[in-house]
Amino acid sequence: MMKRLAILIGVLCLWIGGTPMYAQCAAKNDAIQPGERLTYELKFNWKFIWINAGEAKMNLKPVTYEGKSCYQTDLLAVSNKTIDMFFRMRDTITTITTDRLEPMFYRKGAEEGSGYTVDEARFSYKDGKCIVDQSRARRGRDVIYAKDTLDYCVFDMLSILLQARSFDPTSYKKGDKILFPMATGRAVEEQTLIYRGKKNFKAENDVKYRCLVFSLVEYNKKGKEEEVITFYVTDDKNHLPVRLDLYLNFGSAKAFLKTVEGNRHPMTSIIE
Repeated sequence: MMKRLAILIGVLCLWIGGTPMYAQCAAKNDAIQPGERLTYELKFNWKFIWINAGEAKMNLKPVTYEGKSCYQTDLLAVSNKTIDMFFRMRDTITTITTDRLEPMFYRKGAEEGSGYTVDEARFSYKDGKCIVDQSRARRGRDVIYAKDTLDYCVFDMLSILLQARSFDPTSYKKGDKILFPMATGRAVEEQTLIYRGKKNFKAENDVKYRCLVFSLVEYNKKGKEEEVITFYVTDDKNHLPVRLDLYLNFGSAKAFLKTVEGNRHPMTSIIE
């Protein structure tokens, strides 16, 4: 659940003529600033009824990490008391990036049901290589370690959001496939997004947004495309995710932007 909620918009390489083109680790930040605070309302589908499931909050603040001026982003998702009776969720994700949005550190602590998992990744850079040291610790199991040295940059599920929000989508065409490599705590995995075009979305508070629509997909053993999540991001310089439709093993869920504070740019995507 948390993984799919956090992978909002990752645009790190495009298939052009069948060849992937990877972005640089560092990027110009045109979308975010310290002090940005987002709140989402979570809803689960339960026997054809949509019920309130909890809340997710994401905050960004300035920090110093290994002597560098950095950003720290925290994402917390908490299920409410009603959902706790069936499936308790207390997930916290922290990522630290440089002010050029290069990933430095990632940690996810996930309490989901009766299980508890901690994923960590540390990123370093040498001779044009990206070095990723990862670990995954699960309650009652041995810790798994992994190390990769790659020619292209690797991101985690929050740093990918921060960097991608500054990308210019004007050249996207409906149906474009967008690939990005992500550290999960145990391995580097390649994810696939498909750009679906533009659509207006009216939130529950009657605010209507002009949005860009993306789908995160997976491929089954037969190579058939399966929808994992569809999400709507504002078609303005903020590129804020305002709605997410999640397709889970046990049903479906939705997340809706409830409040936003400290956004860097005016919300010009609001229609009414």
